[in-house]
Amino acid sequence: MTEMSDRSSTTAASQNVLVINLLTGWRVLFSLLAVGGALAPWIGLLPDIRLWQGVLLSVVLGLSAIFSLLAALDIAKREHRGRTISLIIDYLGLVASIVLLLQFGGVFIGIDALAENFGAGAPSLGILFAGYMVGAAGDYFQSGASTEKILRQIGKWIMIAGAVFFFFAVNAIDGIIAIVTNLASPMGVISVVGLVIFGLALWGMWRAPTALALKSKTSHEQMLNGWLFLSPNLLGFLIFFAGPLLLSFYFSFTDSDAFNTPKWIGLDNYAKIINVTIKPLATPSQLAKEVLDITTYDEVGRLILGGGGLVFGAEDKLFWLALKNTLVYALFAVPLSVIPALVLANVLNSKLPGMKFFRAVYFIPSIAAIVGISLVWQWLYNATIGYINYFITLGIQFWNALFNAGVMDPKINWVSDEKTALLAIIIIAAWQTMGFNTVLFLAGLVNIPGELYEAATMDGAGAWDKFWRITLPMLAPTTFYVVSTTTIQAMQVFEQVFILMNPPEGPNNSTITLVLYLYRSGFQNFKQGYASALAWVLFIVIFGLTLIQFQNQRKSSLYE
Repeated sequence: MTEMSDRSSTTAASQNVLVINLLTGWRVLFSLLAVGGALAPWIGLLPDIRLWQGVLLSVVLGLSAIFSLLAALDIAKREHRGRTISLIIDYLGLVASIVLLLQFGGVFIGIDALAENFGAGAPSLGILFAGYMVGAAGDYFQSGASTEKILRQIGKWIMIAGAVFFFFAVNAIDGIIAIVTNLASPMGVISVVGLVIFGLALWGMWRAPTALALKSKTSHEQMLNGWLFLSPNLLGFLIFFAGPLLLSFYFSFTDSDAFNTPKWIGLDNYAKIINVTIKPLATPSQLAKEVLDITTYDEVGRLILGGGGLVFGAEDKLFWLALKNTLVYALFAVPLSVIPALVLANVLNSKLPGMKFFRAVYFIPSIAAIVGISLVWQWLYNATIGYINYFITLGIQFWNALFNAGVMDPKINWVSDEKTALLAIIIIAAWQTMGFNTVLFLAGLVNIPGELYEAATMDGAGAWDKFWRITLPMLAPTTFYVVSTTTIQAMQVFEQVFILMNPPEGPNNSTITLVLYLYRSGFQNFKQGYASALAWVLFIVIFGLTLIQFQNQRKSSLYE
């Protein structure tokens, strides 16, 4: 028995050595293939590939080749680092193969076709549900094993029948044949082969004997399992956020228009955005064309100083108007969203009856759909039948009747007057954001120790003193978070403007904002390169404002 056990152990060890050697060879082969793929765009094998795509492909495959070779050397030395690198590369290769398989196999198109035919197979789902209920009924006959078994078997066959009926009802056979036919193409074969090879390599490296041979510890396995669970979200972030972010940075240096091959133009987009000039005016009413080069600059605004003044010209007038409107919007919307929220939070933090109900009421606007809210406010702002103007008229009539003041009804055109259009949007934003900020302040107030207020009361402090000396300092972290997030949200305002205003730019461009101008440049005028530059300029502005707030918060904390 001992001899047989030793032989089996020796056989298992030799098999494990063979697996490790095969995995090491695969790592070397993958490095060579990756190097070939990295050189392919530059030796004419991929003539239709774009420059940025070729650079991205070469960088990714080049780094993969380097790390794969390092992993092969570590595996040969029986180091765990090689196992970790190999698992990462094979996992990413497996994911890429699955995506290619879905794409070139026509699975996405098949899902669309399934959606169109889903109604025909819907009755079959009822059979599936009935089979499940029959099988579940067996739980009530646990005392009779035969009855329970029979019901479970009947339920299983009913569900199989329902699945078969659904399969034929939605014409899934033709879809499967189409997918298999598509996989016969070169890219389909490559995706299937990649799926098999990367899958086997991943399985071979994940095996317990391989892990033990490569000195894997419990901490290593815990780390790998943690990264494995994080990988779907992490890959989604890299593919759908970080990747497009870097791509937009590249496009900001090109003249991309979504139709032609982008051409590198360097800093021309950024130069056009920030190209401004300031010229003196002889008189306040002097024409801009007399002092500005109107072939390059448009007048953005002027500053009157005594008998003269200054005129501000820019190559891209709309950007500076959008920046001004965005900053004005943030300047008013942020305080109107934060200060009332702080007051409301202190009121709702009291122990008066019904406070829980009012907390929910104030939070409702924050979870309501922006489209619905904007449409409701559009009706409220109506100059003829809107309730806002109606109540203003009633108030003025009451005032005039009471005091004989003779005040004229202004009949405000909220969304069609350039003087009030931006104000209308500010009111909506403040009303909608205030409830969410109130909840955040309430969370901060709950964490303030009650002993501080008790001690202050014993020292004779009044309500204002306690609010100013205890509540505000203790709410400093919450206030910083609320102000920062509200500012960022205000700088990115788009939905309310786009839905409420018609056109979205408002009368005389009074409501055009940076995000709205970005949208118009990229998706209406098809200037993706210029829109990308606008996006990065907006990022710099938001980052700068956030950094200033952070520095102020840090200084106040150090001072305290």
